[in-house]
Amino acid sequence: MAKGAQKEARLRRLREEILNFVSVNPGCTASQIVAWLSIDLKMKNHGLTPRKVGFFIPRYCKELVWKQDSLTGKRVYTNTA
Repeated sequence: MAKGAQKEARLRRLREEILNFVSVNPGCTASQIVAWLSIDLKMKNHGLTPRKVGFFIPRYCKELVWKQDSLTGKRVYTNTA
């Protein structure tokens, strides 16, 4: 097995799941993404927080764009397409 293969697999799965969720639910926040990943998909061993997801998306999910919600002040994520 290659060095770092499990880390790459986790990163790839997390990226795919975030992209799938945002494509189905455009206009979602990092908190909603984390709730879906940790509760619905049982990805509890990843140590996900909204802050971590907020840093993860610009680095690994270039397909997603965000805008500031004027009412709550939170970032709202959507697809570029």
